[in-house]
Amino acid sequence: VAEHLEMIQSLDPHPGLRFGSGKSNYIAPDVFVVKEGDEYRVILNDDGLPKLRISPTYRKMLAADGNSPETRNYVKEKLRSALWLLKSVDQRQRTIFKVTESIVRKQRGFLDHGIAHLKPLVLRDVATDIGMHESTVSRVVANKYVHMPRGVFELRFFFHSGITSNMG
Repeated sequence: VAEHLEMIQSLDPHPGLRFGSGKSNYIAPDVFVVKEGDEYRVILNDDGLPKLRISPTYRKMLAADGNSPETRNYVKEKLRSALWLLKSVDQRQRTIFKVTESIVRKQRGFLDHGIAHLKPLVLRDVATDIGMHESTVSRVVANKYVHMPRGVFELRFFFHSGITSNMG
């Protein structure tokens, strides 16, 4: 028994750790593309975004007569900054939506038939399609993921100047 116990104690209880880091990296897609009939619909994933809102207390502070002009100016400035942040987050979401819609339109063959039908696409094509600058599209697709019927892909995956196939 001692001989078997010694052999069992020499074994690695986690033999798979030699082949990987042991940590799984989970990806939460920023956008979902779902097929409804013959069409594809783009849905933003708002789960990762906090629900941002401005407290009504600050609006009451502006309306109150007892506050000094310095206090009113301070609150006005902070409200302006908060509104700017809310608009920026909304604009970011709309831009991600537009970029994904453009990719879906241009990569319909890939969505319907698979990787063999993936078309070469450059940032300029999508930027022209949605009326934005190429650098804006580049920032939008960086580290963003889309869940499609064919799997989860990084948005940058769709931007290749060429794709090798068995025909060249």
